[in-house]
Amino acid sequence: EDIKVFIEYGMLSDDKFDEKAKKFALLKNTEDKFFTLDEYKEKVGETQKDKNDKIVYLYTNDKEEHHSLIQNATEKGYDVLLLDSPLAPHLISKLEQSLENVSFARIDADTIEKLIDKGEEVPSKLTKEEEEKLKPIIEEVIPKEKFMVDFQSLSETDSPMQITEAEFMRRMKEQQALGGGMGFMGSMPEMYNLVVNSNHPLISKILETKTEKKKKQLIEQATDLAMLAKGMLTGEKLTKFLKRSIEIIK
Repeated sequence: EDIKVFIEYGMLSDDKFDEKAKKFALLKNTEDKFFTLDEYKEKVGETQKDKNDKIVYLYTNDKEEHHSLIQNATEKGYDVLLLDSPLAPHLISKLEQSLENVSFARIDADTIEKLIDKGEEVPSKLTKEEEEKLKPIIEEVIPKEKFMVDFQSLSETDSPMQITEAEFMRRMKEQQALGGGMGFMGSMPEMYNLVVNSNHPLISKILETKTEKKKKQLIEQATDLAMLAKGMLTGEKLTKFLKRSIEIIK
């Protein structure tokens, strides 16, 4: 841990050092276990291979912030790396170029089913017509200029709604903040996906709710829970969420 940043800097700045470091550089997972690059590829090479035979290395930069997502991934038999160094965004890009058939995906970049796409289709409980009926009501709650509503057929036990941020966009912004990357990214507005789990009982309940007021209240509660899980619920929105939560359980 004490020399991690120096090793990473050497790998990024000197190709000869990078070649040698591939034999001794260590990756650490969220269970505080260390692996060489070869050891880790052997560990997850089969379980985390997607439908295109690409191995996906899941990672987080914050174990506490992404705790529920990490737990969900480990329950599905996946392993999650902890890449919390200030040089991690650049190192990830470097490793993707040098490691054969490997890509990195942060645990909050999409649903776990999309991050490691096995090509298994889960039937949706909602029809396309029902999704189109529900979508504009959700968009009234979350600003359309910042969020894109995306219906996905997930497990009933997954969250009713999740907020994700595209890996490419976030990584480019991180790299630019550290120096380098694509200059125009810094001026682009933040964009997120609001993933709606079409198989969750709460989503079906919202669709079947008769009064518009109650329907909107349930949507606000679900979207606020997703924002809370993402660490985005603060200030006035958090105050309203707390008051609404009390009203619901009274």
